[in-house]
Amino acid sequence: MQTPEGDFTPETEPDCLASIFGDRADQARAYFAALVRDGDLLGLLGPREMPKLWTRHILNSAVVAELVEGPVSVADVGSGAGLPGIPMALANPEAHYTLIEPMERRSDWLKALVSDLGLSNVEVLRARAEEVGATFDIVTARAVSALPSLLRMCVPLTRHGGEIIALKGSKAADEIADSKKLQKKLGIESFEIVHVGGKFLTDPTLVVRTKLV
Repeated sequence: MQTPEGDFTPETEPDCLASIFGDRADQARAYFAALVRDGDLLGLLGPREMPKLWTRHILNSAVVAELVEGPVSVADVGSGAGLPGIPMALANPEAHYTLIEPMERRSDWLKALVSDLGLSNVEVLRARAEEVGATFDIVTARAVSALPSLLRMCVPLTRHGGEIIALKGSKAADEIADSKKLQKKLGIESFEIVHVGGKFLTDPTLVVRTKLV
């Protein structure tokens, strides 16, 4: 249903919340409330995003945790509002998440939020991707850059045999085509387009999985 122009009322809580977050549903609600309160003030999410905050942002990110198996390490590059890292960490407490954010104001907000939510499987690192100096099993990113430049940024953070999971849109296939020329240089084994969250979302999340050799 279309939201009337100028009506930026936050989206109603979806019925699938407990199914996605389990016993961390209350923490997901607290995260939602923090984004409603601080999103526009910190330049994280504008008021126009509030009527679709659950479906387009929080749940859209959380369902990507379906692709994360076991107690692996996951880095969220350019985390910003904590997307997709915090929803993924809430949905999948077994893995350990590092939120990488270069801007001081945003990283401070993320650190306070992680503390308030009691997320023992999340840490925040204020740094640019090239400054991190560590590798992870999985690196993820959302709305950071086009795939070719994102891969240049994320491959050095990804262990051999690991993967990069990038949340993308309808031009994913074109972005993969543009990235093919980097495949040998960056040590990329394969690209795959995957849709996740179809059980819960009308519009499943589209991701590009890039596996390294």
